Amino acid sequence: MKAPRSFEAIVEEILGRDPRYAREAYLFVQLALDFYREKEGENAERTHITGPELLRGVRGLAFDQYGPLARTVLNHWGLMRGSDVGEVVYNLIDHELMSRSDSDRKEDFDGVMEFDESMEREYYG
Repeated sequence: MKAPRSFEAIVEEILGRDPRYAREAYLFVQLALDFYREKEGENAERTHITGPELLRGVRGLAFDQYGPLARTVLNHWGLMRGSDVGEVVYNLIDHELMSRSDSDRKEDFDGVMEFDESMEREYYG
């Protein structure tokens, strides 16, 4: 029987095919999923979150981890807008590291959020 491959090994394979986003972006998006559930008080029965909800998790975790440098860090990893997160998510889905419902579409991430200078204004709010 073939041993399961690690998250890191699968991300390396993804990066070989699609180098647009840094390795850290993949781990961060996965962590943002858990962050959103924890922060929003998601109950254990609800396992699926939407694209816009995940984007709120990405933004929240970025603020939590990097403060006023959140945009700079996300941009450094290739994450400029919500659609970039959608690309990362669908790469993870294609490699069975995330799942989707029948109603999910990559376009759910489009036009929802920009990781731009407004993040600094929002942080200092």
